[in-house]
Amino acid sequence: MQKLISKLISRLKGEAYTLDPSIGTSDILSTLFRRFFQAARGFIKRIGMRKCKGLLFCGKKVKVLHKNKVSIDGTAILEDNVFINALSKDGVKIGKNVSIGRNSIIECTGVIRELGEGLVIGDNVGIAANAFIAVRGSVEIGENTIIGPGVSLHAENHVFTDRDIPIRLQGSDRKGVSIGKDCWIGSKVVILDGVKIGDGCVVAAGAVVNKSFPSYTIIGGVPAKILKYRGENLENISN
Repeated sequence: MQKLISKLISRLKGEAYTLDPSIGTSDILSTLFRRFFQAARGFIKRIGMRKCKGLLFCGKKVKVLHKNKVSIDGTAILEDNVFINALSKDGVKIGKNVSIGRNSIIECTGVIRELGEGLVIGDNVGIAANAFIAVRGSVEIGENTIIGPGVSLHAENHVFTDRDIPIRLQGSDRKGVSIGKDCWIGSKVVILDGVKIGDGCVVAAGAVVNKSFPSYTIIGGVPAKILKYRGENLENISN
């Protein structure tokens, strides 16, 4: 049975996938049973989407608003309690083999007087539980990137220069957030507006990223700074 299920998952994912040999038959059947009901929910949930290729697996209490602005290019998983408000200028575009963990929120627009720009999630992206993605400016997440639990992205800054006007009435700046391909964003990382993270970066858990970083850097801290480059020691880097 393990070989059969591995082949089935490999076909859905479009890449080789092998079950852990220690998993028992009863656990496999339990997982298949759960996925069957998720696929049934996904079959209903996909109605009204701009595009939805492949299978869509939806956990319990998944809510997608403005589905006409959602495009999914292949198999995707939305775990329990995922909330997506796709109201935005460019909508939400999700690639192949993307998973979004339970209790995660994607919010493209806060107030309808100023719509958010849009979100692009590349192929093979995994977003863990309790993520929060505020898509006011544009947000892009490159393919093969993994995002840990509790990560938040904020593509907007409020203007607060005038002390005589309430901050909420002073408008906002929206530069957007871009995360490159093949990155690992650790647990509870906060990424702020205007940040561009290059390909292959690793962001340590708990970091607050308020500026951009080049490819293949390992960064961490509050505020985040370069700790080293992947495969090299920091002291060997000359700027």
